[in-house]
Amino acid sequence: MTAAAVDTVPMLGFQAVCSALDDALTRDPSVLLLGEDIADPSGGVFKTSVGLSTKHGAHRVRATPISEQAIVGAAIGAAIAGMRPVAEIMLMDFLAVCMDQLSNHAAKLRYMSGGQTTVPLTIRCAAGAGMQFGAQHSEMLEAWLTHIPGIKVVVPSNPADAKGLLTAAIFDPDPCVVIEQSLLYFGPPQPVPAGHHVVPLGSAATVRPGADITLISYGRQVHQALAAAETLAAESVDAEVIDLRSLVPLDEKTVLESVARTRHAVVIHEAVRRGGFGAEIAGLINERLFDELGAPVQRVAGPNTPIPYAKQLEDAFVPDAGAIVAAARSALSRSRAPQRAKG
Repeated sequence: MTAAAVDTVPMLGFQAVCSALDDALTRDPSVLLLGEDIADPSGGVFKTSVGLSTKHGAHRVRATPISEQAIVGAAIGAAIAGMRPVAEIMLMDFLAVCMDQLSNHAAKLRYMSGGQTTVPLTIRCAAGAGMQFGAQHSEMLEAWLTHIPGIKVVVPSNPADAKGLLTAAIFDPDPCVVIEQSLLYFGPPQPVPAGHHVVPLGSAATVRPGADITLISYGRQVHQALAAAETLAAESVDAEVIDLRSLVPLDEKTVLESVARTRHAVVIHEAVRRGGFGAEIAGLINERLFDELGAPVQRVAGPNTPIPYAKQLEDAFVPDAGAIVAAARSALSRSRAPQRAKG
């Protein structure tokens, strides 16, 4: 029995986000949006809410003062009171301003109330290098968030997942942070389901099957991993590419099953290498599959430096396909036979 075809519409990333918000506002009267400049006519700095205040009313799409503490504090209160607020923090770097509310209140209230108080809060934020926004407006800080129990974290790599993951986050009972890399807002149009679309949290996608090595990433670095896989294919190396999509909860099963087959892994992310989320993935693989690995897990990440403004330096900061290919070659060149436990 074949699955029914899904109607799709070509969308840019910002249009997919706007479509998810529109669908949620239409579907559930408890959904409301808060953020700087999100109301019409601007519809947000990246146009992710354009037309929504006109359609749904300024009482549900609320432009706020320039105060991240006020935005998140009000959103937490609304969530506790039974609403489903979606708070936009314009750039991820600004989470530092409201981290107390997010870490000490939103993340902990369900636990501290014995499960009696849920906080169905979604925080959206643009992030990442490539727009020449400078050191204070370009960071990927997902490792901060994944270290806080009680927060769910997702990073889409394409417009369809941007819509599906955001929809899942809005209707989840716990606080979720959706990290939208700004360069993906304006990439080439891609097919996106036209209606209600949900990508379950905690579900990774194998976007390219392979047998020799596993390339694990999320966000726009997935595209660099796919480009690297094409280069490796020309060298007769069959690389599997996994798009994590969700960091918390993490689809450990998909990652471990893949690496158990290929015996080699490279983890890629844009954030700086030191203390990055790639270390968590590498640790997981080493703990569960150490005796099966053909070589140590490789990490490809940004250097331990603030993100430069100058275009050439900013480009050099972001891991590219060449760096991934080099890491894959290194892993494969060190391959050894699996170590079997002694009976």
